[in-house]
Amino acid sequence: MTSYTELRKLNVNDKIEKKNGLSYLSWAFAVDTLLQADETATWEYLEDLRYGDTVMVRCAVTAFGRTRVAQLPVMDHRNKAIANPDSFQVNTAMQRCLAKAIALHGIGLYIYAGEDLPAEGADPRGDLSGVQAPLVDRHVKAIADILAMDADENAIAQMLRDHVAEHLQPNNELYISVADGLAEKGVISKANFKRYLLVGMERKRA
Repeated sequence: MTSYTELRKLNVNDKIEKKNGLSYLSWAFAVDTLLQADETATWEYLEDLRYGDTVMVRCAVTAFGRTRVAQLPVMDHRNKAIANPDSFQVNTAMQRCLAKAIALHGIGLYIYAGEDLPAEGADPRGDLSGVQAPLVDRHVKAIADILAMDADENAIAQMLRDHVAEHLQPNNELYISVADGLAEKGVISKANFKRYLLVGMERKRA
């Protein structure tokens, strides 16, 4: 059976869709590639998470004997969470979330790490030796957008924790670089960022 290490080396650049500076892997291609690698693979959408009037969709993909779960906010063309999204917007987020969950099994994972090409022969956990500036900037912008949202404070805190848990906690070097970037840009100080994650404190600028 095809392994995660092999799948993460696939070059899927010709199947990438670009929108507003971000890259998305075609969900149809991701599904086709996954089923070719493991024809018993299955997926299901878990119950949506709601933060105020915004929605987070979730998808669980089971392949190669493991289940991996991805989540994604229903976002507009500016990549900001949509208030009271309609069925079309939710469906778009579900398709992207499916591709993201499949990426957790290796297919196109490098896209979400901000890489242009898959790493050849790299450690499956990712290269922690040097965090790329574009990836740091992307997370700094995403967190700044979350903090700037006009939403319930508890919802803001939970969305921030979700983003950090999904993208930053597995990689301490990336977390530190993003925290430094937030402080340098005057979004939020490192101390307040850490405390905010722990207790959901009132938002404070650097």
